[in-house]
Amino acid sequence: MRELFDDVFGNEPLDPMESARRNMRPNLRKRFYERAAVGKGAPYPVLLDDRVVKTPAGSTLAAPSALLAQAIAAEWNAQGERINPATMPLTKLANTIIDGVAPNPEPVVQDIAKYLGSDLVCYRTGTPEGLAASQVQHWDPVLSWAREAHGARFVLGEGVIFVTQPEHAIASVRAAIPSDPWRLGAVHLITTLTGSALIALAVAGRQLGVAEAWAAAHVDEDWNMKLWGRDEIALARRVARFADMQAAATVLLTK
Repeated sequence: MRELFDDVFGNEPLDPMESARRNMRPNLRKRFYERAAVGKGAPYPVLLDDRVVKTPAGSTLAAPSALLAQAIAAEWNAQGERINPATMPLTKLANTIIDGVAPNPEPVVQDIAKYLGSDLVCYRTGTPEGLAASQVQHWDPVLSWAREAHGARFVLGEGVIFVTQPEHAIASVRAAIPSDPWRLGAVHLITTLTGSALIALAVAGRQLGVAEAWAAAHVDEDWNMKLWGRDEIALARRVARFADMQAAATVLLTK
């Protein structure tokens, strides 16, 4: 089972050009099971025809809650004649958490904390007025949450000039980074998808919905498309990334 699973999810090419070429000619493995289900006991293993699934690193693919395990199993049941990893973002995230985050969480915490020093929502524009107003609308609630929930007052800058944030603000919000590996992995994924640890932590704290967070992450991009027209390539990429965002939110809401 591990070898089959590794063929599906493992050995991703590191070279971006090679990755692009593979995506143009995907070699999808034929579905080798009839039904995915959830086993008994916590953590709850995902089963393919009553056989325990292994992650690429050889660990058991198991979730901390039955609901989360059922959501992972649903991705496997939704596959057609061939298994397409691109349609299984929750399984991919589970692999990352089990194989990467759980054994060594500190580098993940540090990476999230780095975003706090130059968070997206702290860098504003003065013009045009419409874009500035949209940033205020979507980003100010995030900063208000950080201030009210954690006593963290972040400094705003204009343009791309770096602004040094108060150490107290960073330390206060850093303390809110989850220690649980599943929640930590989900927060890290949202941070990288949005460019904002504050947005990710607001989602984890249930202060920001997924749609609100996604809109906040794309204020500038949406303004540019409103001004210059739709970018179909960017929108298609955003759809794929939003699937990852939803997977992370599923972990946070069902963990």
